[in-house]
Amino acid sequence: MNTTSPEAAPVAPGRIVLLTTSHRVAPGLLSWPAWQALHSADSVLCSDGAHPQLPYLREAGIRVTEAAPTAEALVDTCAGGRTVVVVATGEGEPALTDGLARLAGSGRVSMPELELLPASYDLPGARLLDLVQVMDRIRAECPWSSQQTHKGLAKYGIEEAYELVEAIEEGDRDELREELGDVLLQVVFHARIAEEDPEAPFSLDDVAGTIVAKLIHRHPHVFGDATATTPEEVKEHWLRTKATEKRRESVTDGIPLGQPGLALAAKLASRVRTAGLDVPLPRTEGVGYELLALAVRAEAEGVDPEAALRAAGRAYRDAVRAAEGLEG
Repeated sequence: MNTTSPEAAPVAPGRIVLLTTSHRVAPGLLSWPAWQALHSADSVLCSDGAHPQLPYLREAGIRVTEAAPTAEALVDTCAGGRTVVVVATGEGEPALTDGLARLAGSGRVSMPELELLPASYDLPGARLLDLVQVMDRIRAECPWSSQQTHKGLAKYGIEEAYELVEAIEEGDRDELREELGDVLLQVVFHARIAEEDPEAPFSLDDVAGTIVAKLIHRHPHVFGDATATTPEEVKEHWLRTKATEKRRESVTDGIPLGQPGLALAAKLASRVRTAGLDVPLPRTEGVGYELLALAVRAEAEGVDPEAALRAAGRAYRDAVRAAEGLEG
């Protein structure tokens, strides 16, 4: 009679699923693999009893235990081939993941299978929702921001636009990213103020909806049946559609006369040239008319006169600093 006992089968280490969600996506909108993992799990844990997903998980018949086990305890729970899903908090459970990494690195523990499963994730532009929320709180709680008006902020919009242009011309990528954020802040700030207008309120969603509709309408070669194969044809589409929308009588309508002089002259010249008009320059003496002629010539040659003058100004600044014995 063979009394030798058979070797014990190895104990299956199980599986840990770390389920991550985005607070920028409505609670309950989870991926199908996430729902499958949740329904098939032997245990579902969450350390945050106020996690926004929990009411929707429970409504779907999933039992969620509020617990924050250590890495060792979680590995023990998985023994015997059990699957445990951990619904991660907004911080991503760093203490737990660090603990699991230490256990795995020790070589002393038979580790369960580890899986990171994004249950919901951000679409492009999702961080704008964070900006809206931050702006809401600043508007409500900051003594300075809560008192600002469109007129009071106007000068900052101009300053930020110039700083953005400078970052572009300097070619500094870090500065470009930061200055784009500062310009975006001006848009969000003004839209937040506009929500409080008692007579004609509008929100950032209204602003975005307006520009989306405008872009679609002015790009019939992208969203419609029109054809445009060159940048020049695209510009013709844009100007023709814009003229129809605005019902303008003159090609000069809509040009802000308060912009810098060289930019104003170049814009006028561009409108005249695009419209195919032959309008001679005023035959009047004076520095202003000489600058006008230079700006028109620059625009015809495809040169931005404002940018060209800024470049020349920077070169002059460097020359001044050199004369002063300073570095550029």
